Amino acid sequence: MTTHAPQAAQSVTLPATLDAAVAALTAMPAAVPVAGGTDLMAAVNRGQLRPAGLVGLGRVNEIRGWQYQDGHALLGAGLTHARMGRPDFAALIPALAAAARAAGPPQIRNAGTLGGNIVSAAPTGDSLPVLAALEAELVVAGPGGTREIPVSYLLAGRELLAPGELVGFVRVPLLHAPQVFLKATGRTGPGRATASVALVLDPARRGVRCAVGAIAPMPLRPLEAERWIASLIDWDGDRGLAPEALTAFGEYVAAACIPDQQGGEQLPPAVLHLRRTVAALARRALGRALS
Repeated sequence: MTTHAPQAAQSVTLPATLDAAVAALTAMPAAVPVAGGTDLMAAVNRGQLRPAGLVGLGRVNEIRGWQYQDGHALLGAGLTHARMGRPDFAALIPALAAAARAAGPPQIRNAGTLGGNIVSAAPTGDSLPVLAALEAELVVAGPGGTREIPVSYLLAGRELLAPGELVGFVRVPLLHAPQVFLKATGRTGPGRATASVALVLDPARRGVRCAVGAIAPMPLRPLEAERWIASLIDWDGDRGLAPEALTAFGEYVAAACIPDQQGGEQLPPAVLHLRRTVAALARRALGRALS
């Protein structure tokens, strides 16, 4: 806590294992888990949150790395953005590494974690559209053991974490195919996204997966646009597309995520600008992936 905190936590627990963290949360349901604290402490300092206790996850080493598992990468929820931005991780999951490098200034990247980005579920979370496009799954640890849920279920509120549960790992398929993350900000340099796009090619299934972030409470998947553009790609050839097709894909994605108003009314200028931004990001992301 800082001196700006309206109320200090009553207790702080520092477990050394994931099981111990689950036990601590089960024994103290009002406690809040904390890793990097980049979102939690900001809420405390603003007076929006007054936790009765904290369960610190900084000593749980098992969630601070990654391992390979049946064609997937099992990413620890304690991985920091700075760690995911390094070249060895970028060779594994390029789009997630790009999102991690764009997550903010160094102090945020050094502290903020993958699991915190997911559980906070802020619309501007840079990793969220990447995880949605990759169709990642969460491995949730709780008093009854572990369970797996699609990351999109948690972000959409279709699944919620029960008392005592923690996101321990994120399971991401290793596609060994091009993937891109791009974002637009309201100012120069790293900052909060006004819009972001993650795009993944899946040659094995001859598919394109795209997710748009920051413009809605959760990442949006323009499924019809994905299927349409996938049908135009020559998967057995050079995978090239005409510039007109790239432009049409961008506009398709933008219109799907920011539809016209009912009754034919004109969208406000700010919304039209946002739609053009999404179209440009989607077009560029696909072009880079195909090149």
